[in-house]
Amino acid sequence: MKAIGRYVLLLLLSLIIGVSTAFAQTNQWRTIHKVKKKDTIFGIANTYGLSIPELMEANPDMKKEGYMLKKGDYVFIPFEKPKESASAQTQGAMKQIFIRSDVRQRAVRVGVMLPLHDIDGDGKRMVEYYRGILMACDSLKRQGISVDIHAWNVSIDADVRQTLLEKGASECDIIFGPLYTRQVKALADFCTAYQIKLVIPFSINGDDVQHYSTVFQIYQSPTVQNEASLKAFMERFPGYHPVIVDCNDSTSTKGLFTLGLRQRLDAKGVKYNITNVNSTDENFAKAFSRKEPNVVILNTGRSPELNSVFAKLNALKAANPGIQISLYGYTEWLMYTKVYTELYHKYDTYIPTTTYYNSLSTSVQKLEQNFRRWFKTDMQYAIPRFAITGYDHAQFFLRGLHQHGAAFKGTKGESTYVPLQTPLKFKPAGDAGSGMQNAVFMLIHYKPNQTIEAVNY
Repeated sequence: MKAIGRYVLLLLLSLIIGVSTAFAQTNQWRTIHKVKKKDTIFGIANTYGLSIPELMEANPDMKKEGYMLKKGDYVFIPFEKPKESASAQTQGAMKQIFIRSDVRQRAVRVGVMLPLHDIDGDGKRMVEYYRGILMACDSLKRQGISVDIHAWNVSIDADVRQTLLEKGASECDIIFGPLYTRQVKALADFCTAYQIKLVIPFSINGDDVQHYSTVFQIYQSPTVQNEASLKAFMERFPGYHPVIVDCNDSTSTKGLFTLGLRQRLDAKGVKYNITNVNSTDENFAKAFSRKEPNVVILNTGRSPELNSVFAKLNALKAANPGIQISLYGYTEWLMYTKVYTELYHKYDTYIPTTTYYNSLSTSVQKLEQNFRRWFKTDMQYAIPRFAITGYDHAQFFLRGLHQHGAAFKGTKGESTYVPLQTPLKFKPAGDAGSGMQNAVFMLIHYKPNQTIEAVNY
């Protein structure tokens, strides 16, 4: 009986403690939210009329590195702060309207959140990209467009949520970044909350552009580019005889293109031949038509194999002077222009890409000279040039904001800027509520008359 009595007493004590704890929590928190599958930090804050910083202050774990909101978690919802007077609310609303809606009448506020350091290649490339943005801002200033720019070093191990709490972040009209996929969601939530345009300039994984209306994703996935390249091939070469050359490259990822191409040619009833770079000259020549123009496709983008194919084509051309040959390549081939430019022209070469660095352009040369004068160094050798990419991105978006304000979407016809290297044209990434995806695609055509043209799609 004594044991039973002690058990009842402990049970009563635990109930009292539980009630008092619940009472204390009820006084401390407005409520506790159980996380559902599609919940986001921004969505929860918006539901309860809170700012993201207010929600994070009530839930310190959200500030920790690597925090992820998971289904079934519990989020403390704090009480709202005391309401402002009607007069104060009106003044605040007017100030907010001025900040967000009247960007055409003031300086454009720009944020850059990228790894800006010299520790590794990522940092050095992004520093150069940022320098291009600075040069664009200087150019725009001389044209009467004012810019206020803030930059944050957001390295690979940085918690971008801490960066977002810093002064000036929420006042930006546009933010360029991040570089790393794991930082996208937090930054996209923040930009959605404060109606900031978020430009993601380089390769990332994930489909965040499908879910955040403020996101502008410039990078196109290999799948998207492959589809555009297949479509362009079928439109560009009707009446040609395709010749697919197996280059025996076990590391190649171009099988996705050649397989897709064969399927489309089969569906259209177009005959094609397959040969091997190691075939004898006689067998190699048998794959080519003497009546129709030929278009050659390799199953690799590597330079050594391309060089071997050029040797085969030269021998074929020498033995058959009248044979017509064009070449359809890959974006990587733009890296080899110093070596193969003459051969690209000789074989009427088309290279699919979303950017094009033209070293012969006087505008490009002038920017390179100014870069050298500003920063006492040359741009890094890369395709595309990172500084010119930053310059083009800033010119495109800041001009657009200055002219169209918050309504700027980057669609065809909204911008009159002529890019030096990096054309941009955006379309909705999905249904209503999605962001904008860059849809630029072009073929760089090295014509036999030694000229180069960009065929835009």
